[in-house]
Amino acid sequence: MTGRFVRPMHLGDIPQAAEIEREAFPPPWPPTNFKHDLTSNTLACYLVACEAGPVGGAASWQVGFNSNDRPGGPRVGALATRFLRLFGLRNSPAPQAQPVLAFVGLWFMVDEAHLSNIAVRESHRKHGVAEHLLIAALDVAIERNAAFMTLEVRPSNAAAQALYEKCGFVEVGVRRGYYSDNKEDAVLMTAENICSRSFQATLRRLREAHAQRWGISV
Repeated sequence: MTGRFVRPMHLGDIPQAAEIEREAFPPPWPPTNFKHDLTSNTLACYLVACEAGPVGGAASWQVGFNSNDRPGGPRVGALATRFLRLFGLRNSPAPQAQPVLAFVGLWFMVDEAHLSNIAVRESHRKHGVAEHLLIAALDVAIERNAAFMTLEVRPSNAAAQALYEKCGFVEVGVRRGYYSDNKEDAVLMTAENICSRSFQATLRRLREAHAQRWGISV
């Protein structure tokens, strides 16, 4: 089995991220301006799930940071410290050497973390990659002291809704005609009190169960 881990997105990841986005959300879905968000938008944060090659037969929850990491703000040091405590930190290989399997985008506004998009390569879907990224995104939101996380999901995407519900999100409303490609409504979901002990205990259990199912070393 190849190793898999999550880290902040680098500028060098943009071509792969754009390819994944086009595959997951074909036109007329508007493309994300990853370069602007990574270099100029202090509200934005992007994480990528990478394939690291053979790692002792198991994938890894470890999150690699180096001096080029910029996960949406100046708090790289605190974020790295948290992941060091949670998973054990190691330096990631050069981005150009890492196949990117998926990405997740977050926006931070006051005490809200908004999950803007999550996309997985078609070849790696149904392998737990989206759940791996979602749990990592929640960890980042907790590190940034967000009180809650919100997202929109298509009513027709039952698999995504089931994943979000599994991770503590509940439906709180509907945005009419939200999606520009077909004017489909969006289900608005939120996970409340994500910094609470009870939510973090649930997240820890999800992480452990996910690691056991997919052979990921916690």
